[in-house]
Amino acid sequence: MLSIRRIDSRREDIRAAMSELRRRLSPEGNVVSEAGRKRTLEVFGEALSPVQVVERICRDVKSCGLPALLDYSARIDKATITAETLRVPREELAAAHAQADPQFLAAIRSIRRRIVKFQEAILHTDVRVEVPGGYLIQRYRALDRVGLCVPGGAAAYPSTVLMTAVPAQVAGVKQLALVAPPTKFGAYNPDLLATCHELGISEVYRMGGAQAVAALAYGVEGVPRVDKIVGPGNLFVALAKKRVFGDVDIDSIAGPSEVVVIVDGSTRPDYTALDLIAQAEHAPGASVLIGWDEASLDAAVVELDEQLAHLERGDLARQSLEEFGAVILARDADEACALADEIAPEHLHIATNNAAELAEKILHAGAIFLGNFTPVALGDYAAGPSHVLPTSGTARFAGGLSSNDFLRAGSVLHFTQEGLMELASDVQILATKEGLTAHRASVEVRMNVE
Repeated sequence: MLSIRRIDSRREDIRAAMSELRRRLSPEGNVVSEAGRKRTLEVFGEALSPVQVVERICRDVKSCGLPALLDYSARIDKATITAETLRVPREELAAAHAQADPQFLAAIRSIRRRIVKFQEAILHTDVRVEVPGGYLIQRYRALDRVGLCVPGGAAAYPSTVLMTAVPAQVAGVKQLALVAPPTKFGAYNPDLLATCHELGISEVYRMGGAQAVAALAYGVEGVPRVDKIVGPGNLFVALAKKRVFGDVDIDSIAGPSEVVVIVDGSTRPDYTALDLIAQAEHAPGASVLIGWDEASLDAAVVELDEQLAHLERGDLARQSLEEFGAVILARDADEACALADEIAPEHLHIATNNAAELAEKILHAGAIFLGNFTPVALGDYAAGPSHVLPTSGTARFAGGLSSNDFLRAGSVLHFTQEGLMELASDVQILATKEGLTAHRASVEVRMNVE
């Protein structure tokens, strides 16, 4: 029987329980499994925390370049990569595309069209404001070069190629450098390579982990540095992105995938169970069920056990549910919404009769899915918004990846002498207050020109 944590807000200190839940959902940079500790000893010859591991890898790649990158690929990924085989040849991309399942490629094209439609609709455009004696422009220009991280440890993710590359292309980014680990699910995966070719991505590298992030951020022989790094990954990828931020921009520091599902008496338990398992099967993945109808929660837990028994990744999902999952009985709908808002989840699925009404009560979520026929899988794969979303409560201040994240905003100002005179007195007063007399003088010298 599934052993998932149950929290009853009517009988427990809900704040303490929520605090513990948030702690379990947050990525801990210094927490590592026993297997991870053994692997670190094997690779580095000493006990290091994940933060220390990433620090060393980034430092070595920055100072030593390509030799360090290839060395870490050999030691960590057990892959024999050379300077000549690091980049996937165009011919290999084209061959993968030629041999791909036509139905798969048709799905890729269909999904791409939906992503483009949504991302073009939300894309910022230049704004011009007319002012007395001049005009002001807020203009947007695409980044020159972006690095895309695609996982490839336990499964292949063509969807991540779509959800990172297409928004960047809509924004107008000309150079995309995609990295995936040198595994059968990564840069050796035919479906992933076919997707890259279909989208026109010709710069694909066989590298993963912190060493790939460092190579993109600092540049190594054969891999020019990028301006921004986006895309999901494991703890080491997340910590590496945190480490290089400032040298380059990043999208986020992502933790495990997560979902909060709010249900009422109208929600089918099999829908609920599969919604929870869908995120748990990422392993790790965090799934939290909230409702105020105890019978609905009980029915969902029973269904969870039944569904886990026959799903392909059921054992992995069960482990995630027992380690990172929770079932919360709230007093009412308002408390359920307040608890979900406090968690600020990556995915929030409101599977109730009045889903749109409840959504208005919740401010903090990466993406909100309304009703019984909007499972998170639609957003993960095909709807249009990117599935790269804020995790670990960062939806309180961050949003999902979009075409606008690949733009640089800048202002353009133009004034005639008459326009300058409109602002001159205000500038004089503030410049005098701040003691910046050259600022004041630069305006005054222009005031009396004939």
